[in-house]
Amino acid sequence: MVRTLLRRRKKALSAEDVTVSDRPMVRRAVTAAALGNTMEWFDFGVYAYLAGTIGKVFFPSSSPGAQVVSTFATFAAAFLVRPLGGLVFGPLGDRIGRQRVLAATMIMMAASTFAVGFLPTYASIGFAAPLLLLLCRLVQGFSTGGEYAGATTYIAEYAPDQRRGFLGSWLDFGTFVGYSLGSGLVTVLTLTLGSDGLEDWGWRIPFFIAGPLGLIGLYMRLKLEETPAFQKEAAAEATERGTAEGDGESDPVEAARQSGKGRLKEIFTRHWQAVLICMGLVLLYNVTNYMVTSYLPTFMTVTLGESDTTSQLLVLGTMLLVVLTITAVGRSSDRWGRRPMFMGGSIAMILLAVPAFLLIREGGILWPAFGCAILGLLLVCFAGTAAATLPALFPTRLRYGALSIAFNISVSVFGGTTPLFASFLVEQTGDTLVPAYYLMVAGAVGLVSTFFLHETAGRPLRGSGPMVETHGEARALVARSRTEAGRHARDVWLRLWHPLGGRGRADKSDRED
Repeated sequence: MVRTLLRRRKKALSAEDVTVSDRPMVRRAVTAAALGNTMEWFDFGVYAYLAGTIGKVFFPSSSPGAQVVSTFATFAAAFLVRPLGGLVFGPLGDRIGRQRVLAATMIMMAASTFAVGFLPTYASIGFAAPLLLLLCRLVQGFSTGGEYAGATTYIAEYAPDQRRGFLGSWLDFGTFVGYSLGSGLVTVLTLTLGSDGLEDWGWRIPFFIAGPLGLIGLYMRLKLEETPAFQKEAAAEATERGTAEGDGESDPVEAARQSGKGRLKEIFTRHWQAVLICMGLVLLYNVTNYMVTSYLPTFMTVTLGESDTTSQLLVLGTMLLVVLTITAVGRSSDRWGRRPMFMGGSIAMILLAVPAFLLIREGGILWPAFGCAILGLLLVCFAGTAAATLPALFPTRLRYGALSIAFNISVSVFGGTTPLFASFLVEQTGDTLVPAYYLMVAGAVGLVSTFFLHETAGRPLRGSGPMVETHGEARALVARSRTEAGRHARDVWLRLWHPLGGRGRADKSDRED
């Protein structure tokens, strides 16, 4: 009993344990990370809105449905290599730093997206054209494997504990701004050039814009510093290695643990529960995300027969609704917690997916607008909360790698394939409510995952000390910690020397305080 009580002694925080965030650096970190996501999703918005045009340019076929499936198959192929990118960039980011890896992913993303605009068409070089398109998409997918996990990790490790939800939501704000810019540009090109002009040469314009966007993002990321959490972790590991070398000892077990293989083994043996929870939450978020952003425009035009302009404006309006509400959701998750946001959204998804698609099937503008708005509000429940929730599942030394692997496996298997499976199932079954059923299954998986999720709002990240905004908050936190540690030590002392009445005396003393 004595040993148990002594092990449970609570250590007070010191001033060195609390990190005070640098506000200008936090703003730069959030901006640079969000800009990378903006560029990535600018490409996704363009590709989703140009799915029909790209199908005609690169996949000539007598069946429009077959063209769409071929286009989305190329879209999905990029997601199949994302886990490989996660396996490479994630552990690398834990070893050499978040900032350098994020700069590398930005270069690869910008170059591959820019290259799509120069590709020859099927009419020019035949079957080689879709192969080149596939190659560009694979490079995009590989680089994206380290992008989102790295960006969420970077923001989470810079954000104060009490504002992590709000600041993290700006990352996905960049996501939907990028999608809105891409889809809005395609809508303008469609209105000005018409279908013939778009198919002839206009489809190249959005991809050319990705080059300058990538250069701006790269410049901003090269100006960033490493996160405080990573710097502390790296300093601690360097101290341990220096001590071991000074003693003339080399621990092969510790060396293996620090290696890439050692980190991967630790992720899947010691943190497998967190990996599964992460995959479930990512499935919920990304199935909803890709259903709305990538599949819905094509669903309304090809399946329901709506005009290109109508469907594009409806989905663009949905994205603007998400953009306007996402930071409010992030701030709410700081106040009410991450679990209530995910749980409420999951239940609403199960109940409202079918009504939303029934409204979309009505045709016209008004009822589909309501249906799209429902899907947008469901999406923002997850989008505004994910960037603060997912990094908190893993400790600092493994955070980038574990999140990259779990996130990209789930996105590749379930998220990125959503447009492909939805379009294939609708064509095979003829049931236009199949996308709603798909969303209901995702909501059920998300609900189960949220049940096992521990609340992390307002708490330090695993493996890191508290982070606050001001030195006054740091002093108050240290003082409160010392008071709590003193009371805990008194409680332990009373239990040791007065095992029968100690608890009552401690409780009485607490009430008097």
